[in-house]
Amino acid sequence: MATLNPTDLFDVRSLLSEEEQMIQDTVARFVDERALPLMPKAFDEAQFPMELIPEMAELGLLGSSIEGYGCAGLNGVSYGLICQELERGDSGLRSFASVQSSLCMHPIYAYGTEEQKQRWLPDMAAGKVIGCFGLTEPHGGSDPANMKTTAKRDGDDWIINGSKMWITNGNIADIAIVWARTEEGIMGFVLEQGMTGFEAQEIHGKMSLRASVTSGLFFDNVRVPEANRLPNVKGLKGPLGCLTQARYGITWGPIGAAIACLTEVVDYTADRKLFGRPLAANQAIQIRLADMSRRITTAQLLSLHLGRLKDAGKMAPSQVSLAKWNNVRMALDIARDCRDILGGAGITVEHNAIRHMLNLESVITYEGTETVHQLVIGRELTGINAF
Repeated sequence: MATLNPTDLFDVRSLLSEEEQMIQDTVARFVDERALPLMPKAFDEAQFPMELIPEMAELGLLGSSIEGYGCAGLNGVSYGLICQELERGDSGLRSFASVQSSLCMHPIYAYGTEEQKQRWLPDMAAGKVIGCFGLTEPHGGSDPANMKTTAKRDGDDWIINGSKMWITNGNIADIAIVWARTEEGIMGFVLEQGMTGFEAQEIHGKMSLRASVTSGLFFDNVRVPEANRLPNVKGLKGPLGCLTQARYGITWGPIGAAIACLTEVVDYTADRKLFGRPLAANQAIQIRLADMSRRITTAQLLSLHLGRLKDAGKMAPSQVSLAKWNNVRMALDIARDCRDILGGAGITVEHNAIRHMLNLESVITYEGTETVHQLVIGRELTGINAF
């Protein structure tokens, strides 16, 4: 009987096309050889490894699902596999790619003019222009409709005032996709670094996503030309459409974090000897490892089917909510349990679990909290909005 892959007991990989397998293997090598050696120190020192950006761009990982404009034009499952492997390295690495691809390049591609696409997308795919996404506000959180940032027409320009909070890539971004309330509804604007009155302030003291840049954005009478407005969408469906794209990637990412934790703890329990035998020989340990495998397998199948629905044009936002809720909760629970199995050693960045555990505390909150996604499914079942 053939030996099964302990992190893929249902051989989900066999359901991937040759191209999808090749993409996963390519990103996995990049993570193993280039990212993983850097991530413990990056997390410890709260620094994003900027040197990886050109390499990610060279591999076609930025805006990978976009056709043309220097982008790879990959399918949704391939993008999911990219997210899974990047987050196996660190959630901060996947967050960077997710924001660049789904929250910044996607709205320019989906809602922008041809001139805007030509101006920004090729350089963003090449990693020469970095973006951030300004939707969340200090008082808003899970209620984006409670937006205070405003944009008012002034001749051929717009004047933007307000602030955004918890913005990934904020202080390394060259442009910001900012959503603001106007007299005509909520609209998106591309703000450029150096515009008068536009300031990013990095948030320090984080205990999660330390290898990621997180900022507040502040707008004090920022003058933005009409040419920088995304004209092809109005209302919350614009930013929410971007979030659906990003959340889809997040359903895959935590699978990678969970696999990293499980792989490490399987090796650890085989080597660690207590009371005269390997820790792995204990029933309690085997039951815990088996439960991790069960939950990872469930998440893999959930995200793969979601990806096939996405590629068939049949994916619904509520389905993304279900997968995001299930898969991030799965990964966080596994990371916490792996940290416990590692004992005292588990609290250092020498091991993966504590880093993934702390990162996932943010992942379970951003792009819709666990409670929000539960209520999305509740609304789907009952037809009643309980928000």
